[in-house]
Amino acid sequence: MPSLLEKFIDELKRRNASPHTIRSYAADLATLPEQTALLDLRHWVAGLHEKGLSAITIRRHISAARMYMRFLTREGLMATNTAKLLRLPKAPKKLPAVMTAEQSGNLLDQLPALERPNAERDLAMLELLYGAGLRVSELVGLNLPDIDYTEHWLRVRGKGRKERQVPYTGKAVTALDGWLKARNAPTAELALFLNHRGKRITDRSVRNIVKFYATRLIGDSTVHPHSLRHAFATHLLSDGADLRSIQELLGHARLSTTQKYTQLSLTEIMAVYDRAHPKA
Repeated sequence: MPSLLEKFIDELKRRNASPHTIRSYAADLATLPEQTALLDLRHWVAGLHEKGLSAITIRRHISAARMYMRFLTREGLMATNTAKLLRLPKAPKKLPAVMTAEQSGNLLDQLPALERPNAERDLAMLELLYGAGLRVSELVGLNLPDIDYTEHWLRVRGKGRKERQVPYTGKAVTALDGWLKARNAPTAELALFLNHRGKRITDRSVRNIVKFYATRLIGDSTVHPHSLRHAFATHLLSDGADLRSIQELLGHARLSTTQKYTQLSLTEIMAVYDRAHPKA
């Protein structure tokens, strides 16, 4: 008989949750105590604090517990959702660091000079992360039929398997052409980006690849795939794109999610002002 957690994971799969989302829920709920009285859950949260986890990570654990227990109460497998009574720790209002256009350009322009194995693949991946603003899960989920080679559009499956059409840049066109010529895979393999075994590359591998190039080329080991997505949105906004268009390109369900990029842009403007104005 499947465990309660397995039933919840099966429910996520029925809802077409992404593999990354399913793994995250499974990991966050792995330490949840079997006894779910409010005092037990408070001890659990205290243990998360003692491990030195950040407020954002603890908030994610609590949110996972709430969703899990809501499922159990709805299915009649639990009397009450006591996780609703847990207080969320305050998350610091910290804006993510964003690469400048010059840094992004240096990262992409210098990448081929390293002459790495699968350099064509790596360049195409980074060009799409920055040039189309893709999430890493969206990038690794791309299949060959998802590419419109004539109009330069991608069919992207975002959160909740929602599909959207995203254009990609001229540089990404060139990089993709280079990768498709070098790509060597069985005819039946539809995944666009492959690992060294000829199978679909994983999001973890992409993170490691991005970190490697960012460390070597621009000296920043904190850069990850989402950094390129942040840069995509922030640079569009700085150059005059409207928020609604950026929202569509990023696949955000709510405009409020996209609005954080106005804060990033204003922060950048103030930094320029402070550096340049003689009375600043």
